[in-house]
Amino acid sequence: MRLRAEALTDAGFAPFGEVVSCERADVAASSANQGTALRRDWLTELRSSRPHARLNVASFRCAPRPAGALALTLLERHAASSQLFVPMNARRYLVVVAHGGDAPDLGSARAFVASGAQGVSYAPGVWHHPMIALDEAIDFACFVYEDGTALDCETRALGEVVEVDPG
Repeated sequence: MRLRAEALTDAGFAPFGEVVSCERADVAASSANQGTALRRDWLTELRSSRPHARLNVASFRCAPRPAGALALTLLERHAASSQLFVPMNARRYLVVVAHGGDAPDLGSARAFVASGAQGVSYAPGVWHHPMIALDEAIDFACFVYEDGTALDCETRALGEVVEVDPG
């Protein structure tokens, strides 16, 4: 299977979660910091179906992948929590998502190229590939509810290799 990555947009990513950006036209901005900033509230809602899970704020340093098409062999999901990634020093990165129940439905798979000014918030249960840095190493802040059980992160090997062309 081969996917061609498309630009990350609010509309394109909506079936899988939300794009977090200072450029969101659907969220009104208000003046902040004595008029030196624009503030946009409620860009995404972090959700957890486990009341005892704690919000984990983590960091990921992702090494860049080689140029050209990428061969993906697994996807993961967080069935009981949203997962938000905010790039801290990125130019662009690749996001691969799919719907599915106990296993990813590759027929629903999509790939997006995100800019360094865009974060992604995966909805609970959305299958996705671990973060893929393009061009150079990228640091991400990650926000996810966890309780230390296997439900925190499930991974599934794909029945076939999925090649992604990031463009």
